[in-house]
Amino acid sequence: MKASFAAGDAWPNRNADPSLEAEDGAPICLEGVRKRVLETARSRLAITAIFFILMFAVTVGRLVELSVMGAEAGPRVSRHASAQMAGRADITDRNGVILATSLPSASLYADPKQIMDPVKAAAALTRIFPDIDRAQLVERLTAPTRFEWIHRHLTPSEQQAVNALGMPGLSFKDDYRRIYPHNQMAAHVVGLTDVDGHGIAGAELEFDESLKKGQPLRLSIDVRLQHIVTEELLAAKDEFRALGAAAVVLDADTGEVAALVSLPDFDPNAPAATPADNRFNRVTKGVFEMGSTFKLFTIATALEAGVTTIRGGYDASKPLHVAHYTISDYHPEKRWLSVPEILVHSSNIGAAQMALDIGTPLQRQYLSRLGLLRPASVELPELGIPLTPSPWREINTMTVSYGHGIAVTPIQLAAAAGAVVDGGVLRQPTLIAHDEPSAGERVFSSQTSRLMRTMMRQVVRDGTGTKGDVPGYLVGGKTGTSEKLVDGRYVHDKRVSSFVGSFPMDHPRYVIFALLDEPKGDRSTFNFATGGWVAAPLVARVIRRMAPLYGLAPRENIDDRLDERLPTRQKPDVLATHRGGTGAKLQGRQLAAN
Repeated sequence: MKASFAAGDAWPNRNADPSLEAEDGAPICLEGVRKRVLETARSRLAITAIFFILMFAVTVGRLVELSVMGAEAGPRVSRHASAQMAGRADITDRNGVILATSLPSASLYADPKQIMDPVKAAAALTRIFPDIDRAQLVERLTAPTRFEWIHRHLTPSEQQAVNALGMPGLSFKDDYRRIYPHNQMAAHVVGLTDVDGHGIAGAELEFDESLKKGQPLRLSIDVRLQHIVTEELLAAKDEFRALGAAAVVLDADTGEVAALVSLPDFDPNAPAATPADNRFNRVTKGVFEMGSTFKLFTIATALEAGVTTIRGGYDASKPLHVAHYTISDYHPEKRWLSVPEILVHSSNIGAAQMALDIGTPLQRQYLSRLGLLRPASVELPELGIPLTPSPWREINTMTVSYGHGIAVTPIQLAAAAGAVVDGGVLRQPTLIAHDEPSAGERVFSSQTSRLMRTMMRQVVRDGTGTKGDVPGYLVGGKTGTSEKLVDGRYVHDKRVSSFVGSFPMDHPRYVIFALLDEPKGDRSTFNFATGGWVAAPLVARVIRRMAPLYGLAPRENIDDRLDERLPTRQKPDVLATHRGGTGAKLQGRQLAAN
């Protein structure tokens, strides 16, 4: 056998193969062949290894560029926001029912430099996400960046549809989405977050820092009662075609807000789907002239200050004319009225004269102690500022006595009414669940509170609030109706109608306030739309449904539990003996009762 072999190769005899010869006839050295083959193999392996190392380095570098060193700050912000949302604690109702939680989701982004056909990609993506503007999406997909958000928080079906497109340049990032399992339920209380997990309304904003630190929030809201109040308030709003509505239920012993509803409301899972005005919280942010519900505070102040007694009274036989103002009654009795009758028949004339006896300084002092001259202290960022007279003249003192010329929020009115009925102690309303009763601040004596409870019971039994009665539950309350101020003038056919109730009046446990904004009467109300016709029945329905929920069974002959029988329709000479000198004060101020 002949082998082609370069001349000059050594021939060690020990490795010689006599069967192989070079072209010149010299024997071939096998050891040299082996060495050359091994060196060639090693060189090729080294080159291959270097190639793979370089490819790996490029891949890793690209991943680092996309995830850490991207040209845009968007990915870095997204990771920070995702970490916040992942650690954001749950919000629950008082019984542990989840009202807000964070769930993992995927968000879609694009690398415009890898999108081969932006127009085609935009057309395909807008079929999956109809809410995206196609022209704007084309602009983002042709932007000179390496990162553009396409859509945040995809559903599993949306993510699958995007994957099915098979388009290079589209990728997903792990994200977290804030979920509100009960949708609109308690939306104004819970609030919502923005797409990056920052609280922007309600408790989500008020407790943003603690929630981001992973501290769970247990609210005082009972979602079962919240559902009841929402249903009844929505039914009343629809029936009377009201512009809006509000309701709040307070625990009289603790000040805890058991339910808070503002209508119209919104779904925090899709806030863009409803008008921005729906996020307005009428309970804590809206300020309204509350009308005759303020007579509770006027009479309680007069009794507490000794201005009059339970057997005192005022002449309500004719309207009062003060300067160019006329103060009259909606349903005038045209006679002397005892103090209880002023509340039962909701006499503006009687309340105004009582306020003159109280005087402006004392009136303002008690309204301030009741928390009606400053924003409520409830734990929400959406708080309305009360509107008060400035300057506070004598005529203002008279109109404020029956809830005109002063505007407060429903949460303030409910809390102040709670002080009237619950032993005279004001407990600040709170949205945080408590395990023990609140100490509160005393405003009225327990004796004044007891008298007020008895009079409030008479309002529901014999006066303007009869439609708020619920047999067996000893409901007490007060109606309120006021014309709305539009462009500096009161408009007769635009009113705010309300009712504040409490039960059971022998030992109040709950205070319920309901308000309808611009209701319209119908055939069932004989076209009346006052508080007694539209708001009182609403509160009664809430009481009827919530009482069994809290184990409160109806009782029989319960009026006997109120040990104070109040005077009504007494003779003028008897009443005049216990007026607190009102007649003399009226004459001194030259206020004629015509």
